Amino acid sequence: MELTLNRSDYLQVGVTSQKTMKLLPASGRRATQKVVVGDQDGVVTCFGIKKGEVMPVFKTLPGLKIARLELGGALNTPQEKIFVATGSEIRGFTKRGKQFLSFETNLTESIKAMHISGSDLFLCASYIYNHYCDCKDQHYYLSGDKINDVICLPVEKLPCIIPILACQDRVLRVLQGSDMMYEVEVPGPPTVLALHNGNGGESGEDLLFGTSDGKLGIIQITASNPVHKWEMRNEKKRGGILCVDYFDIVGDGVKDLLVGRDDGMVEVYSFDAVNEPVLRFDQPLSESVTSIQGGCVGKDGYDEIVLTTYSGWITGLTTEPVQKESGPGEELKINQEMQNKIASLRSDLEHLQFKVIQEREKYQQSSQSSTAISAVPSFSVNDKFTLNKDDASYSLILEVQTAIDNVMVQSDVPIDLLDVDKNSAVVSFSSADTESNENFLLATYRCQANTTRLELKIRSIEGQYGTLQAYVTPRIQPKTCQVRQYQIKPLSLHQRTHFIDHDRKGEGVFKSDNISTISILKDVLSKEATKRKINLNIAYEISEVSVNHTLKLIHPKLEYQLLLAKKVQLIDALKELQVHEGNTDFLIPEYRCILEEADRLQEEYKKQPAHLERLYGMITDLFIDKFKFKGTNVKTKVPLLLEILDSYDQNALITFFDAA
Repeated sequence: MELTLNRSDYLQVGVTSQKTMKLLPASGRRATQKVVVGDQDGVVTCFGIKKGEVMPVFKTLPGLKIARLELGGALNTPQEKIFVATGSEIRGFTKRGKQFLSFETNLTESIKAMHISGSDLFLCASYIYNHYCDCKDQHYYLSGDKINDVICLPVEKLPCIIPILACQDRVLRVLQGSDMMYEVEVPGPPTVLALHNGNGGESGEDLLFGTSDGKLGIIQITASNPVHKWEMRNEKKRGGILCVDYFDIVGDGVKDLLVGRDDGMVEVYSFDAVNEPVLRFDQPLSESVTSIQGGCVGKDGYDEIVLTTYSGWITGLTTEPVQKESGPGEELKINQEMQNKIASLRSDLEHLQFKVIQEREKYQQSSQSSTAISAVPSFSVNDKFTLNKDDASYSLILEVQTAIDNVMVQSDVPIDLLDVDKNSAVVSFSSADTESNENFLLATYRCQANTTRLELKIRSIEGQYGTLQAYVTPRIQPKTCQVRQYQIKPLSLHQRTHFIDHDRKGEGVFKSDNISTISILKDVLSKEATKRKINLNIAYEISEVSVNHTLKLIHPKLEYQLLLAKKVQLIDALKELQVHEGNTDFLIPEYRCILEEADRLQEEYKKQPAHLERLYGMITDLFIDKFKFKGTNVKTKVPLLLEILDSYDQNALITFFDAA
């Protein structure tokens, strides 16, 4: 059965954070649900929909940014009490908007994640986890890396309280009291946790996780060790997971998985006979989806997916059809309703335009006054800088609450900017100032109208470390700009491992297949130790076998890139022959295949123009580093190495490394 959902935008609030929107339980059997949302202006807004119009229930005064919003209540009763985390404080509201709780925690940082189960409150700042029961401190844990989310397995199904932390170092930490029971490694930095099927499955131990690189999976959190049930790779290279929910939107009696991503993609997965997820619906939005939930809001009897976007739009994807089959009288009524709605929107638009003109004139008059005070307009920027381990590149995502005018990217280390399909901005480059070692890259992206999200892809060179800066200028007056900085690390394309010997004290042992990695580590550690006046003893053991092993690891990539470059060079000549002869029957199958795949080959080559040169650079560094550890400088032999690479043969390359 095909799933068709129609979009309806209900209301816009302020900029929203992750997991800050919920649907209140329906008050009656046939009643629609109310929506409650918290924004970064500190405002909690609750509203319902009646006859297509927004009906406010309550709205609080502005305050500190709301980082999380959860529903709670006594166990096994409707969860209709509203709890928000703002700064280091938890506030509670009834469904009518009356505040009944103001709990100032003992956290020194702002709350980043929250989970509520009956009278138990689980809170996390960046690295600190706290468990409270009836607002009394119970347990505490200091995490080894940044905490992104927290959840607790259902207490009604299990004999004890088991909280789980989703941490940036690709680990789920399973706690009991103030102690960690065990760690679970997941395939990417986990950003969101949820109980499978909304209740943890039959055992109550099934936990769904979503990662910042777009992967999903379910793990059974048992008392002794975890059981990985399934994992879904991000084959389509979509955005990171920000929010999930379980709701039967298909209408087959089985709950579906609803997913919201940071590239604006909304997805619905059903589960087949063996409980594997199957994609049933997807729809892209123009900005990241911060919250998602299934329910019935717009019209009684029609289920829908309600979601919140970064800039504060509350949107419904409803099963209600756009057009109905009806008689002439009903059609007239629908047309009249539509005309009334259009007239109302037109009136609102005219009012807003008049107000904008008034405010602009007021600003112009005040700016010419001698007592005028200059004020920089503030705007919110949501940014993410993450490593894609599949293609050894970084994604820089910049999202602004208003339209972006331009983004200038500057780097003091050499990096390459790669093409991104979703990116429609026009890029222009300035010449690099390599002498001062300050501007290896200076590029400006000019965005099209109404672009609020820009995705860039960069590739760094290992061993060359520094700072990447992005200057973000939105389309607001007066012109203003925000600068964001991102560190390019010495081993920027490496990922940490979790198998560490904790018995060693005061020393570190670094192992790698690649001698160049050890060389970079040695140089950086020596430099930093000298800068800090630290006495550092470095000893190293180099295995000759590792060099040939690394060359064999690089071989498939190098061979593929050389073949790709060769095919692309042949395309123009083959096209000329095709035009001259009128057909391709005279060509051998290999050349015919190149012509048939010409567009794909050129597109792939265009996406990674410097990939071959990078592989050459890796092999050259490997050659130099091999002999550097022996105290020999072989830079004069590099031109000969490049000649061998141009007429590449794996055995000849290995022989050259051995003979040199």
